[in-house]
Amino acid sequence: MSRIGKAPVTIPSGVTVTVSKENVVTVKGPKGELKETVDRDIIVTVTETEVLVTRPTEQIRHRAMHGLYRSLISNLVKGVTDGYKKELELVGVGFKAANTGNVLDLALGYSHNIIFEVPSELKVATTTEKGQNPKIFLEGIDKQLIGQVAAKLRSLRKPEPYKGKGVKYAGEILRRKAGKAAGK
Repeated sequence: MSRIGKAPVTIPSGVTVTVSKENVVTVKGPKGELKETVDRDIIVTVTETEVLVTRPTEQIRHRAMHGLYRSLISNLVKGVTDGYKKELELVGVGFKAANTGNVLDLALGYSHNIIFEVPSELKVATTTEKGQNPKIFLEGIDKQLIGQVAAKLRSLRKPEPYKGKGVKYAGEILRRKAGKAAGK
């Protein structure tokens, strides 16, 4: 049996979890409301203090979805209580980031600046301190959306393996390569 799927999701105070007839789990909390559609075979049971996810059979498909939906519901509960944060770092000479509301203006070494519109569900902030790389901070309640936006920003200029220039996650360890060997 799935170890992750067996574990109940505890519901903190101030959070309500409801399941509709169409198997849509709705989680409301102090930071907002999130919804997730659960597969029709997976059974979601809500008590006052916890959410239990069970599967009908031992089929491979049911076993695979059991832990997945338990984790997704757990992410919803954590999102509406604490929220999620992601931090990106711009490494490179002349790389800059500035934001006006939810519109990012990025200078990433191309002949033009990149204008990137962040979804309205997320809050974005940028910092540029002397002697430090420019940083982009993403904050919101939807873990999947934050990860997707951060991955899209990183894909605009991936870190290259020789000097490490590009957009990287804060704390990301890059695999570096040695440059050209000197002539004989």
